[in-house]
Amino acid sequence: MPLYETVLIARNDVTQQQVEQIAADIQTELEADGGAVKKNEYWGLRSLAYRIKKNRKGHYLLLGLDAKPAFISEMERRLGLNEDVLRFMTIRVEEIEEAPSAILSRKSDERERAFRGPKPAGRFESGRRRGFDDREEFRARDSFGNEEFRPGGEE
Repeated sequence: MPLYETVLIARNDVTQQQVEQIAADIQTELEADGGAVKKNEYWGLRSLAYRIKKNRKGHYLLLGLDAKPAFISEMERRLGLNEDVLRFMTIRVEEIEEAPSAILSRKSDERERAFRGPKPAGRFESGRRRGFDDREEFRARDSFGNEEFRPGGEE
């Protein structure tokens, strides 16, 4: 049977368990049809590039399927009818990679680089917060106003 990869985006107000339930429903139907789910990755709640049906975020899910073409068309029909699914895309691939996808491997890299230790006391951050009147021009003006200055009265 041919191999397919399907990425689907679910609404952001559904839970992760509901998204995984959609994948479980696809898996049970596929196994009844004689196919198999080779890969199931939940990518998490991510921002969308543009609003889709008034949603700014969505739950992303990747499925690697070993299925008949007739099952894929039926699955796509059902995903289109499901109100929780915003978008989906299925492509035919030569092989399904067993390694984590690029999205998941990038997430693990971000987690490793996230904490870089405590911030050193830098030259720009003295810890003192400056207010509006602390600017140099106000300090100069105030010091100038305190002197006894009389125009034309030089001694």
